[in-house]
Order: sequence, then C-alpha cells, then structure tokens
Amino acid sequence: MGIYLSSPKTEKFSEEGENDRLRYGLSSMQGWRATMEDSHAAIPNLDASTSFFGVYDGHGGKVVAKFCAKFLHQQVLRSEAYSAGDIGTALQKAFFRMDEMMRGQRGWRELAVLGDKINKFTGMIEGLIWSPRGSDSNCQPDNWAFEEGPHSDFAGPTSGSTACVAIIRNNQIIVANAGDSRCVISRKGQAYNLSRDHKPDLEAERDRILKAGGFIHAGRVNGSLNLARAIGDMEFKQNKFLPAEKQIVTANPDINTVELCDDDEFIVLACDGIWDCLSSQQLVDFVHEQLRTESKLSVVCERVLDRCLAPSTASGEGCDNMTMILVQFKKPIQRTSSANEQSSGTESADDGSKQNENELK
Repeated sequence: MGIYLSSPKTEKFSEEGENDRLRYGLSSMQGWRATMEDSHAAIPNLDASTSFFGVYDGHGGKVVAKFCAKFLHQQVLRSEAYSAGDIGTALQKAFFRMDEMMRGQRGWRELAVLGDKINKFTGMIEGLIWSPRGSDSNCQPDNWAFEEGPHSDFAGPTSGSTACVAIIRNNQIIVANAGDSRCVISRKGQAYNLSRDHKPDLEAERDRILKAGGFIHAGRVNGSLNLARAIGDMEFKQNKFLPAEKQIVTANPDINTVELCDDDEFIVLACDGIWDCLSSQQLVDFVHEQLRTESKLSVVCERVLDRCLAPSTASGEGCDNMTMILVQFKKPIQRTSSANEQSSGTESADDGSKQNENELK
C-alpha cells in the first residue's frame, strides 16, 4: 500500500461565505493519501475592503501547512507595509516570517500543538518531539520573543508547505505564491495563470539551487523535494552565508498584482492534486459548465474533486490530497485602462497542457 490507502477517503470538508463584493466556496478531500496534509484559509473580510484566500499544500507532514493557515494572514494584517497600502511587500514579509516564527522554543511548541497522532512510546509527532508544555502555548505573547527551553536551538521543521495566497482589495488582486499550488482567473471564459509553479527544472530555480550548493536529480531538489520554493523544509535553508531568498529552497514568493475588470468572473486557488489532473483552461471550462446548473460554489468544488479522483493508484495522478477555493466576483468591476492593457497583451492558458506558464500580469 505504501503512501496510499487501500480505498480513498472521499469525505469532504466544504464551506461557503460571502460579502458585498464576492462569494466563495471551498472543499478539501484526503483521497488516496494515508494522511491529509492540505490546509487553507478563507477570510472574506480581512478588513473592511480586503479579502484573503490561501491554499497550503504540506509535504513530509501537515504541521507547516496548518501553521501557515493559522498565522500567515495574521502576519500580513500586522505588517507596517500592509498599513501603508503595500500589500505585495506585506505578503513577501509574511512568507519569510513563517520560517522565522517556526524556529526556536516558541515555534517548536506551536508546531507540536498543531500536530496530532502522537506516538506515545517515542514522543515523535510529524517529525517533531512532543512537548508536555505544548498546551499552554496560546498563553504566550504575540511578539514571538526568544524563549529559553530545551528546544531553543530548534532550527525549524524538516517538513514544509507550499503557499498560494490571493488578496482582493477594491479593483486589485494581489497573488503571492511559493511552490506548485496555483491561482487562476477566468476572464470571459479564458483561463489566465496568476501564479507560476516553482519546479526545480525552471531556469531561475535551477540557477539558485546550484549556486546555493544543491543539486537536482530526477527533477527533485537534492533528489528529494519536487518543488523549488516552500515554507519550512529547513534542511534546505542552512547556508549561513546566503540570505533567505538565495537558499537552496526559499520561501520567497512571486508577487503578481493585477487590475480586475468587468470581464473577470472568478478565481480558483488549488493545490497540485488538482493541477496534476486538469489544465488551467480545463478547470475553468469545468467550473463554467457546473455554474450553469449549480449555485453553491462549494458543491462545484466538490464536483471538481470527484472529477479528479483516480479510480485506482496505478498512475499516481488523481491520488493526492485535493483542496480548491472558488471565488466569484459579485458585481461588474469598472474596467480600467491598465486592465485593458494587461488583457490585450496576454495569451490565455493552453487547454492542452497540465503545466501552463502563460500568466496574466
């Protein structure tokens, strides 16, 4: 059976929500995997004019994805850059801040609290040692000051997570991505990628990996990790002579800011368990088809998960955890000149490819 179950877990966690600008639905499913390592955040009212959506796809354990789902949007909101209106910088700082917060005694304790399935004999949990003091971690101050303790030198988790986040404010969408989860927008039925999948064989990723002392074997970083950017994965971030953005694996996100226009219908954020099975355009087409007869966005997401679930584990595709968030814009958005310029100069995502690189910027 290996990493797969003998039969898939098809029970779904689904949710709906809305405000005066948009409505959303989401669904997640464990599928064939032995554990569920995806997490998500859907906060339609981060503040009075801002919505936040994020998909976090864990690997090597679930705790980093859960940590991001709990804390990343909080760090964005608390950022001085966010208060100044610079959302892109606030997002970038929040991605790096996740790695900083997971180090040391406080980070170790928070990760232990978020984990489960403790081995009572060894004390091991998701690659971390269980702390008997973990239950009081919520009483700690929010400034994440250094704490003395048996794990003060904890370098951070060896497990990791992708992070694909979309912030919608007024007529703008700002997408931050590290890893191979993806955000796609439907503009007049055409799919445009708002993020890029960070695979090790991309030239920029390969150059950074090699310069930092890593290598790529069989499409994997150091023969292990099949993505080039992630939060966590501290074993790939140990070069003390390099800044965080130049490590073998980095949490540094691509930031993409796009002006929305009245042709924009919805966005989708999803983990690679979806994109392994459908191209960006195929998913947009499927969603359009479902919306003709189904008004509940969470049900549309559930149907996507069922569509992607493999009948067996023979091929590997359709066997991953799956999470999808569908965000539909409620009202036509006034078209701006910059939106016209961006729309006219961009090709749509190719329907025949599962790994699209055509992006809307």
